[in-house]
Amino acid sequence: MRIVVDIQKTYCCGGREFHLDAAFAVSGNRAVLFGASGSGKTLTLRALAGLLRPDSGSISVDGRVFFDSAQDVFVPPRLRRIGYVFQDYALFPHLTVRQNVAFGLSPLTGRLTPQAAEHVQKTLALFGIEGLADLRPARISGGQRQRVALARALVCEPGALLLDEPFSALDIPLRQKVRAELAGILSRLDIPLIMVTHDPADVAFFGGEVVRYGEGRVIDMHSAEDMRRSMVKVA
Repeated sequence: MRIVVDIQKTYCCGGREFHLDAAFAVSGNRAVLFGASGSGKTLTLRALAGLLRPDSGSISVDGRVFFDSAQDVFVPPRLRRIGYVFQDYALFPHLTVRQNVAFGLSPLTGRLTPQAAEHVQKTLALFGIEGLADLRPARISGGQRQRVALARALVCEPGALLLDEPFSALDIPLRQKVRAELAGILSRLDIPLIMVTHDPADVAFFGGEVVRYGEGRVIDMHSAEDMRRSMVKVA
């Protein structure tokens, strides 16, 4: 199994408790965490990235244990080699596109090696944003910002890519275009993709394994093809 998750977490917010109980195993390269907003999908993604520490359970990716409460193992985010694209992209507004993409490669001195600078330039070209390199995020479009966020996540050559509602901020025609672009790039990379979405169109487009969430827990798992068939029957 490429990704194995079995975690529990209790959240207290505004005097209310939310219980996350997520358990699933993914064998292929693509998986979609699918369900309504507030069902625990993003919390699971954050736990995979190391941005949230579960109360109990375990997480492993390609055989590497990132979290195991029984063994007191917790690998910090910077050592997990996980690419994460936030729903709002979380670009640094004071940095240029090039600087945003290079951020994960930058040493404390802020100066890239010639090899790293060349790698950043190739990544900009891969995403078709080399012409935007010296602009800041406020001066580029939503679709372009999404490409910058994806380029920043992948420039470090991560072992897995996590996407949180990656197309929700885009209008429908642009969503279709960016989905196709992302699929083309991912087809060249042998890394697992975990995507959070509540949009059936994402499930239909990206395929793979679908983990359905409801009220803080995993309800069941299906193939994307099975999900498509069930959606057609309901329609």
